[in-house]
Amino acid sequence: MTTPATAPRAPRLPREERRLQVLAAALEVFSAVGYHAASMDEIAERAGVSKPVLYQHFPGKLELYLELLDNGVEDWLAAARQALTGTTDNATRVEAMVRAYFRFVEEPGGAFRLVFESDLAHEPAVRERVDAADLTLTTLSASVIAEDTGLSHDQAMLLASGMHGLVQVSARNWMRSGEDRPPREQAAELVASLAWRGISSFPLSHPPQAE
Repeated sequence: MTTPATAPRAPRLPREERRLQVLAAALEVFSAVGYHAASMDEIAERAGVSKPVLYQHFPGKLELYLELLDNGVEDWLAAARQALTGTTDNATRVEAMVRAYFRFVEEPGGAFRLVFESDLAHEPAVRERVDAADLTLTTLSASVIAEDTGLSHDQAMLLASGMHGLVQVSARNWMRSGEDRPPREQAAELVASLAWRGISSFPLSHPPQAE
């Protein structure tokens, strides 16, 4: 009697490749339904792995979420740093920063939701990461503003945080808009024009104000 041929097993993925596969699936699930509604069962199914395999990589849902958040923050900061340090022309810097925000919020997979719109925002580990990233970016921008204008560190920090708030909220609202929203490049150009009109009013030799 002939034994039916057994279908060959699919080759096992290297551990790091499997981990990346899990992270990609988890990002899709978290971005679609949020942290609280997501389940490890759904993530495992989306990744095409068993739950035991999933737990080999991540001990729990929070640890998985935090790694994705760290990756999202790293991408966000890398794009912003490139925008600020890639040129010495301030108008170009502002435009590049705005475009970086808009690209980030439109990035497939929705990593921006983990950074800016997390339903886990009150979790200390999440809040700490987002606050630290925001401070890093604000400080980097403030150093450029202070150097160019002569404003004090505190004054430059205030301007930098205000400019980033303007751009961040504009980009997020654009992302939530319907099909009639302007194309990304056009939207970024409009917001960059608004931001530059504000920050360019400070002359390069602006004297520090008296305390």
